[in-house]
Amino acid sequence: MIPILGYDGKVVGVLGLGRSGLAAAKALEASGAMVLAWDDHETARGKALEQGLNLHDFIRNGAFDGVEVLIVSPGIAHLYPTPHPVIARALALGVAIDNDIGLFFRSFATETWNDYETAPRVIAVTGANGKSTTSALIAHILEEVGRPWQLAGNIGRGVLDIEPARDGEVVVLELSSYQTELARALTPDVAVFTNLSPDHLDRHAGMGGYFSAKRRLFTEGGPDRAVIGVDELEGQFLANQLGASAADDRVIRISSGQKLDNFAWSVFVRKGFLAEWRRGKQVASIDLRQVQGLPGAHNHQNAAAAYAALRALGVGPKQIEAALASFAGLPHRSQTIGTKNCVRFVNDSKATNVDSARKALAAFENIRWIAGGQAKEGGISALSNDLGAVVKAYLIGDAAHAFAQSLGATQYEICTTMAQAVEAAVRDAKAGDVVLLSPAAASFDQYDNFEKRGDDFAAHVQAYLEA
Repeated sequence: MIPILGYDGKVVGVLGLGRSGLAAAKALEASGAMVLAWDDHETARGKALEQGLNLHDFIRNGAFDGVEVLIVSPGIAHLYPTPHPVIARALALGVAIDNDIGLFFRSFATETWNDYETAPRVIAVTGANGKSTTSALIAHILEEVGRPWQLAGNIGRGVLDIEPARDGEVVVLELSSYQTELARALTPDVAVFTNLSPDHLDRHAGMGGYFSAKRRLFTEGGPDRAVIGVDELEGQFLANQLGASAADDRVIRISSGQKLDNFAWSVFVRKGFLAEWRRGKQVASIDLRQVQGLPGAHNHQNAAAAYAALRALGVGPKQIEAALASFAGLPHRSQTIGTKNCVRFVNDSKATNVDSARKALAAFENIRWIAGGQAKEGGISALSNDLGAVVKAYLIGDAAHAFAQSLGATQYEICTTMAQAVEAAVRDAKAGDVVLLSPAAASFDQYDNFEKRGDDFAAHVQAYLEA
C-alpha cells in the first residue's frame, strides 16, 4: 500500500467504492486521514461497511463541512455529459476534486529513496487502443531482464494498492482518459501515447475533449521522455508541441507503417521489422514476424511503444529482443490458444467494435472468423473492405442474421452459440487456417463480459486440442 502524503488528520471524501475507490479509502485511512465514503450502489456500500469504512451521503445539507478533498473513482462523470450530483455539489462549494492517480503521484517519492542506488521510475501508458498490451509487454520485458517492477492502474492492481517502490524498481501504469483527465498531479518519468481513435466521446464531449484528457499526461508534469505514436494527426500534433524541434530527443516518435528517419529519436515497424533510429542512423533492428504474442500492425505498434519506453530507461536492444520472443500476449487480445493440425486458434474477444476487429482481420490470413454478439450501431457494414482474408464467417449471438447481410460474397454459417461455431470452424478448417474469434460486437446478449466470452471460446478450443 502506498502511504498518502499530506492528509494526516484531515477529512477526505471518497466517491465510488470499486477497486480503485476502496484502495484509495484504505490507503488514506492508513495514512491518518478520516475517510467519508459513498457509492450509489447498495452492494458496494455493503462491501465498504464490511471493511470498516464510514459511509457518508454527500447530498444532504452540510455533508461537505470540513472535507478537504473529494477523491472520485474513474467511472463517475465529473464534467460531461453531466456531473454526478455529489461532484456538482463539490464544484459549487469549491471542494477540491482529485482521484487515486493524483494521490499516487503526490505520494510515490519518499525520503527512503535517498538511500537507494537507483531511483525508482514510473512509465505511464495512455491512448485509445493498445494500452493494456503495451503496459503488460513492458512489465514482461522488465521481468525477463531482471528489473524489479509493479503493474497497476487500469490493469493489475489499483495504484494505491501496490507496495512502496524498491531500489531500482519500475512502476508501469496503464491510464485511461478518465484517470488522466481528473488527476491533479501527473509526473511520470516516461509517458507513452499509443494512438487515438473515437471512444468515450459522450464522457469527453467529443474528440477534442478526449484528446485533451490524454494530453494532460504529457503537459501537466513534463515527463523526462515522451513516447508518441504519430500514426494519427493528434499524435503528430502532440509530438510537435512537446519537442523544441525535430532534433529534440526528449520525444521518441513511434509508428507502425511509417519510416521515421528524420528525427532525433524514433522507433518504427515496417514489413514486420522494428527499427530504432537516432540522429539519422539506424542503431537496432528486430524481426517481429515470428513473435506469436504480437500479431498484426496494431501489435507491432505496441511493440514499438514498449521498446521505446524501455530504451528511454537504458534497457539494451538485445535484451528487449530476447524478451519479446517469450511474450504470450494478453488474454482475449489476439491471444493464441493453441495449434492443431497446422490450424491456429486465436482469441480476440476484446474486439467489441468494428475498429478492433478490423485490426485482427488484417493480422492473419486464411481466417475462419467467429463474429457476432450484441451489435453496436452500424453493425459490421464498415468492414466490407476488410474481409479479403476471411475464408468463411461463423456467426453467433443476437447479431448473427444482421451480420450475415453485410458479408457480401463472403461465405457464412449461422451458428448461434460459441460451441456450434467452434465445432463448425474445426470441421471446415484446413492446414494454414486461423480460427479467429473477433466478434465486432458486445458480449451482453450471451455473456456477462468479453472475458467470459473469450473463456468460453478457449474452453471449447482446449477441449478440441486435447481430444
